[in-house]
Amino acid sequence: MPRRPLLCMLLTLLPLFAQANGFTHLAKLADKGFLLGAEARLLDSGETLGAIAPERQLSPASVSKLYLAAAALDRWGPQHRFTTRLVSLAEPDAHGVLNADLVFDGGGDPMLTSEDLWRLTQRLHQAGVRRVAGRLVVSQWRYGPVECITTDRCQAHSRAANAYSALLSSAGVNYGSWCVSVAPAAVAGAPARITSCDSQAPIVGVDNRVETQPDDSGTRITAERVLRDSGDVMVVSGQISTNAQPRTLYRASSDPARQAASTLLAMLEQAGIEVRDGSAVAATEPPAGARSLAEVDSEPLQELLLRTLNYSNNFMADQLALNLVASPRASLVQAGGVLEAFVAGLPGHGPVTLRSGSGLTPENRTSAAGITVLLESMYHRPALFPSFVAALQSPANGVMRFLRRGSMTFQRQVMIKTGTLNQPVAVRAAGGYFRTRSGQWGVFAALVNGTSTTPWLNWQQVLDPLSADLEAMIDAH
Repeated sequence: MPRRPLLCMLLTLLPLFAQANGFTHLAKLADKGFLLGAEARLLDSGETLGAIAPERQLSPASVSKLYLAAAALDRWGPQHRFTTRLVSLAEPDAHGVLNADLVFDGGGDPMLTSEDLWRLTQRLHQAGVRRVAGRLVVSQWRYGPVECITTDRCQAHSRAANAYSALLSSAGVNYGSWCVSVAPAAVAGAPARITSCDSQAPIVGVDNRVETQPDDSGTRITAERVLRDSGDVMVVSGQISTNAQPRTLYRASSDPARQAASTLLAMLEQAGIEVRDGSAVAATEPPAGARSLAEVDSEPLQELLLRTLNYSNNFMADQLALNLVASPRASLVQAGGVLEAFVAGLPGHGPVTLRSGSGLTPENRTSAAGITVLLESMYHRPALFPSFVAALQSPANGVMRFLRRGSMTFQRQVMIKTGTLNQPVAVRAAGGYFRTRSGQWGVFAALVNGTSTTPWLNWQQVLDPLSADLEAMIDAH
């Protein structure tokens, strides 16, 4: 008799053991103290192929961008475009003079670049404008400056040694980052030649500490953008060989709206359009009677999402999330609330905390089971799924070279989005789709979070076991 209860208990646990066995390699990370959540299942049959604490709430890092992509497609559809305008209360007179301010109405385009600004200035020239008797006013009334809620972005106001922590504005351009090009001088010993990527005229200040060295002596360059009394300055140090090709450097600006103003002023000057009174930044909507003089549309949303997810672009993701907020002066907390409301409409998802669309906020929380519910919901929306899945990467052909690990089965039959954080704890997360050997569709998610006492975690430690586990599932079905 005592054996029967024990046997019944073991029989009830067998399904749990079988599920965990689907991630036999990944599960070994738990022995080192890492917190794991994972799930893989087939979509048509619903069969669970593997699970490790699938309901556990963990940080997804940039896998959060899957929620942003799904919510954006649900709201706008794949062909939606954002419009950036130049407007004014005046029309150019017979001499091409605009006797009023020229207002740059930032439309929240997350991929607005210098090329778009150049197209905008050419259309303004085409409209007959040759001189602006007032100011260039950059309006970021939709959102901006957006309050920083992460350490990286808060520090980026005063200095930045990267581009991923760029600040946010509906009038931002070039992903909120300055760009300079470093080229060698003609002779060794002379300072390198450093120019803006976007204009022959200087746009951002440069503190040039790069020395030209003889042929084949190596190129080692570091750069930091600092905010000084004179404005943003790119401090560039190191050396470059006389026979080296120019190097391009990107660093987050201290104020994306003012960056847009400086860049657009340079474009207007090159187009032969004079602006008499310089530039200013405003948080108010353009006057109701303002007329559009020139417009430029963004790429369609499906293209924006491909860039956002493939390059895990934090600036683009959070810009898109802010655009989801209906009211002006949007904040990241409001944007996170919109995303959470979208998730609340997914049956069976469970709890979620989203403080940003990018995942740069370490407070974001979800579960592996929640991610697979999201992925399954998009799979069953044929009008949206092609654009959604196209934004994920194939390890064999994706832009992130670190994904090219594991067998060719993993390389060719998986579509994946990854997420990485190193502070305050290490996070390595992944989610996506796979096709089995018989052609069935499956979804998976794996979240690995460190603690204050766990060792350093790199992607090899996560991708190698994850790819081995997925390969076994794919081959078995």
